[in-house]
Amino acid sequence: MMTIKTSNLGFPRLGKKREWKKAIESYWAKKIDKAELDQTLQDLHKEILTIQKDHHVDHIPTGDFSLYDHVLDTSLLFNIIPERFQGRPVDDDLLFDIARGNKDHVASALIKWFNTNYHYIVPEWDNVSPQLNNNVLLEKFNFSKEVGVTSHPVILGPVTYVALSKGGDQSFDEKVRTLLPLYKEVFEQLTEAGAEYIQVDEPILVTDGAADLQDITKEAYEFFNEAAPAAKLVLQTYFERVDLNFVGQLPVYGFGLDFVHDNGFNLQQIKDGLFPKEKALFAGIVDGRNVWSTNIEEKKALIETLQSYTDELVIQPSSSLLHVPVTLEEETLDDSVREGLSFATEKLDELYALKQLFNENDDTLYNELKAQYERFESQSFKQLEYDYDSVKSERTTPFKERKVLQDQVLNLPDLPTTTIGSFPQSREVRKYRADWKNNRISDEKYEEFVQNEIKRWIEIQEEIGLDVLVHGEFERNDMVEFFGEKLNGFLVTKFGWVQSYGSRAVKPPIIYGDVKWTAPLTVKETLYAQSLTDKPVKGMLTGPVTILNWSFERVDIPRSEVQDQIALAINEEVLALEEAGIKVIQVDEPALREGLPLRSEYHEDYLNKAVHSFRLSTSSVQDSTQIHTHMCYSQFGQIIHAIKSLDADVISIETSRSHGDLIKDFEDITYDLGIGLGVYDIHSPRIPTEEEITVAIDRALQEIDRSLFWVNPDCGLKTRQEEEVKQALTVLVNSVEKLRQDNTVKQPN
Repeated sequence: MMTIKTSNLGFPRLGKKREWKKAIESYWAKKIDKAELDQTLQDLHKEILTIQKDHHVDHIPTGDFSLYDHVLDTSLLFNIIPERFQGRPVDDDLLFDIARGNKDHVASALIKWFNTNYHYIVPEWDNVSPQLNNNVLLEKFNFSKEVGVTSHPVILGPVTYVALSKGGDQSFDEKVRTLLPLYKEVFEQLTEAGAEYIQVDEPILVTDGAADLQDITKEAYEFFNEAAPAAKLVLQTYFERVDLNFVGQLPVYGFGLDFVHDNGFNLQQIKDGLFPKEKALFAGIVDGRNVWSTNIEEKKALIETLQSYTDELVIQPSSSLLHVPVTLEEETLDDSVREGLSFATEKLDELYALKQLFNENDDTLYNELKAQYERFESQSFKQLEYDYDSVKSERTTPFKERKVLQDQVLNLPDLPTTTIGSFPQSREVRKYRADWKNNRISDEKYEEFVQNEIKRWIEIQEEIGLDVLVHGEFERNDMVEFFGEKLNGFLVTKFGWVQSYGSRAVKPPIIYGDVKWTAPLTVKETLYAQSLTDKPVKGMLTGPVTILNWSFERVDIPRSEVQDQIALAINEEVLALEEAGIKVIQVDEPALREGLPLRSEYHEDYLNKAVHSFRLSTSSVQDSTQIHTHMCYSQFGQIIHAIKSLDADVISIETSRSHGDLIKDFEDITYDLGIGLGVYDIHSPRIPTEEEITVAIDRALQEIDRSLFWVNPDCGLKTRQEEEVKQALTVLVNSVEKLRQDNTVKQPN
């Protein structure tokens, strides 16, 4: 009888109460020294390893625990250091500077990790000298042994690493070949230290581009097989299907496959005989990207099927658990919903229940989880009827005609300036919100504080000289969670934090029922801000695609149906703002690109549904109401036509970290709507220079009609310090003023 083991691909770094984030940010703020940072993170790493041991995981990962980002860790491991940061010791301070920038140099680009809400730091190959630096992966593996945990090292594979990189004169294949001896050395050191097997992550093999990478992938893993034969390599994939006809022939110990997000293809390939039976199958059967409990009876049947096709079966999550919160342990939730939830530690319990059922014929935990799942499934959260026909799904007047009306109403100067929406969430802002939520201060006192902050920042914006203002979003904890707290059908947790990038954590709401708008969400604060100034103030909303992508969505109905429900709710708020007299309304969709399926065969359907939902939320306004949207962290080239189809009057797009590369996307399309390309990076504490901003604007105007161009930072300013924001925006406005003076341009009446 086959013995089934369990494995994990990665565990959340944040800690149960964001201890990881707090320690790193305290170090940045110079509140703790390096020794204290190291000790805090070491203690947290030990706790994470112990949690997995206590939950009976047979193969516990190490190397997933990072100071910032696992892709950046790989860059430092192999000395792929951006040219502007070279010549310094390869240490944690260098890592942080590459990720965040410093007063002298801009940070490296920040890009979405495949189609998740996690972001990685893009490796840069210009003038690098690859070599093996201090093997921190070996240090982490040895640390796990010291704390009594048998772990397996995890490393990003060479093909995926190069595919996620940019720059350099070498070809793709040459870059991979340069790294192979360095990987070999890492594998040898880990094997000598006692690593039973090594998890090599190659998620790039689930994408369309994998077909073009077969030759170099085969070369790489044949090299590893000959050069480091003692290392048991498990080639791990996730997020989609792989071509088992190719991948199954690679000379590795085993393969990790996703059986949750593969649309059924991986299982079918195995049934078709494409999996080599003598290889170990690391089967991702528990959803690593969502928070719903597993249909454990369904997984039991899947395991029974898979056992027939391999001599060694290991069950695990479908991906790293980095994408879900740590535990339900301290959540106070209604049992009717709680029983349907499963965070990282609970997912380990699900795997253990299945292992015990098959190995020990012990069905105690299995039956408990099965009954819990059935009780949740018996709940009815779907009760509403939706009238889609009464809501417009497109604006009937062309943009050129709308623009004439909007110009008359808004009377803006050439190259209008604005921000993306949020202003710094200072410690004082967060304290007042926490005090209010915990009933330590009255509603009246909290509202007075929020209004004072709005008033203060309206005055700051007017003093700086911005043209279209915002109220600052001081009443909002997060651009999605805020709406989740106010719309029916959403559940908000207390400690359900997930890492987004670096130390930035978000708390995605959980969509458990039908979504419904019942009362204005943002009108009061926006209207108050507008009452303080003669300049237009933007209403600030989050769009339906982003709310869905940045929430844990329902899986019992199609995503597009949930998305359209959200769109109708946002449409209600758009109309409420318009009725209150707000003339500029921004409906942000930063997650539109990240939700794009990894396989191109699904792109058209996804984009059509995304565009429809956005239009459903914005098309019922009057022609004179100007609709803005915003996108960030994205590679936009393949969706540029969908962006145009949104028919937003103005779109602002993050480009600063890509150093203006996005502008090339506009060389192949006539984009005749309003657009702002972010001219400085808000994710870095450095203040841009006037020269940098002027160059960014001039480059954009080579491809974009000046009459359509807006100037703005690349994203919201929530995470920055107040003085940084004031200085940076002053530089931005001063740069624009000089550009206006240098040209014969339209000025406000």
